[in-house]
Amino acid sequence: QAEEELKAACSRQLREMGRRERLLQSDVQRAGEQLESFKTRVMQVCSPSVASSTGRSVTEQQVIEKVRQISDENQQSHEREKSLQKELSSRLAKEKEVSANMEVFKNSLQKLQ
Repeated sequence: QAEEELKAACSRQLREMGRRERLLQSDVQRAGEQLESFKTRVMQVCSPSVASSTGRSVTEQQVIEKVRQISDENQQSHEREKSLQKELSSRLAKEKEVSANMEVFKNSLQKLQ
């Protein structure tokens, strides 16, 4: 009888393990589908023409390269913005200096008149 109970317990454990394995496989499949969907959406946002023209799933490497490219472009844009801010500040300072010199010139001209 102990042997029968042991066999029954083992059988239950095997069925439970099989059920858990099927659940895990289902979860893995769902996660893979979600990843593909996410990669496709990223590529559609980053590069609509590439995502729509390929007609096949987007590789992780393509997504990584596109995100890296956008990051580099963003960095270059920030650097350009800083450069333009410096140039603008410089020009404003020169303009103030010219305005001050003009005011001095006006005052001097009025005194001469």
